[in-house]
Amino acid sequence: MKEKLQALRERLVIDVLRLTPKGALSHVIGWGARRKLPKILRAPLYRGFARQVGANLDEVERPLAEYARFNDFFTRNLVPGARSISATPGIAVMPCDGRVAEFGDVVDGRMIQCKGRDYSLRGLLGDDDMALGFAGGRFATIYLSPKDYHRVHSPAEGTITGWHHLPGAFYPVNPAAVKHVAGLFTVNERIVTYLDTPLGACALVMVAATGVGHMTMAYDAVETHRQRRKPYRVRYDAPRPIERGGELGAFNLGSTVVMVWQRGRIEWTGLRQGEMVRLGQPMARALAARSGAAA
Repeated sequence: MKEKLQALRERLVIDVLRLTPKGALSHVIGWGARRKLPKILRAPLYRGFARQVGANLDEVERPLAEYARFNDFFTRNLVPGARSISATPGIAVMPCDGRVAEFGDVVDGRMIQCKGRDYSLRGLLGDDDMALGFAGGRFATIYLSPKDYHRVHSPAEGTITGWHHLPGAFYPVNPAAVKHVAGLFTVNERIVTYLDTPLGACALVMVAATGVGHMTMAYDAVETHRQRRKPYRVRYDAPRPIERGGELGAFNLGSTVVMVWQRGRIEWTGLRQGEMVRLGQPMARALAARSGAAA
């Protein structure tokens, strides 16, 4: 009975959100997050937020009063050494902090959103040719909550070959929304970064959510939600080098990262659904590296 009531409450919240102007709401939240705060209020406000969501203030790079805006605090860097990027050859690492929501294989062009619900790779990437290139590959979905470090990094060394901005809706990406909104990751605004790595090609998708006023990328002048409202693609004539753990971009508030890897190039290294993960820890290994070691 409790489960049924919970499901009804979740559906009610999602139904209300369907009628809410989520883009306007995200603009308002983003505007507020970028307003300069009186210095005397900053530390108490940030400490209160950290207590509420469970953020670790020991990892904050600067004194709290130096973050003039809530957005500055939310997208903060970490103190040096707070995360260790694994240097083991032939592996991919977690690109961010968060929780492993789902992982598995791309089967018949579809991926798991949650139990009993899936979505299309084509819809996620918004590009038929690129979707074909990742057919039969492997994917992992990482959910970032408000307590997490909100910068996203490259899972492997290599090059950035291009990006694709796909405007869309701003549904929340929490477990309730994932359960009740069909094709959520194909509906919300997102930006796809394409990587060429020693472990094969990787499409790393940053998915926006309610309250995520914009996403900014570190490797190019890209700022979603405040720019064009039509899909926009860039393919670099000269791919841009990136190191393992190099910064790709940053979220405002909580959101989700979906990674899709080329078929036959990686295997997972002990991933578990629901596991809390941290930037830099091993996520996958190259199949070729494993076969070579075995020989």
